[in-house]
Amino acid sequence: MKRAILFLFLIGFITLMAVGCCNCRQHAKLAKPLVGTNWQLVQIMGCDIHPEGDRFTLLFHADGTITGAGDCNRLTATYTTTESRALNIENLGSTRRLCPNAEAESDYYDMLEHVTHYEMDAANMLLLSNGTLVAIMVAVE
Repeated sequence: MKRAILFLFLIGFITLMAVGCCNCRQHAKLAKPLVGTNWQLVQIMGCDIHPEGDRFTLLFHADGTITGAGDCNRLTATYTTTESRALNIENLGSTRRLCPNAEAESDYYDMLEHVTHYEMDAANMLLLSNGTLVAIMVAVE
């Protein structure tokens, strides 16, 4: 009798675990690919930002290049990734227009140059520097 109760409890527990993970599978289906997705910055160094239009964006291309924008300047860079989601952004360059929010743009470029890894969370890309979350970008259409 005790074995039967234990067996039924174990079956119920396994069923609950499997059903509970359904949300995980749906969450994974929402994940966007790094390459080919337009990303827009929504948080940097713990501070939320609300960019308008195509400001603070990135687009990773399959050829290892990045295009995008800061506050008012266009940017280009090169990148490499690994299967463990290491991310190295190099050769960052931009146009040199005078921006009203030059400090925010400078912070954005500096953050990009110090990124070491990325993680995907549904339609969000989390950028990390040596294990510390430094920015969140969201996929935009």
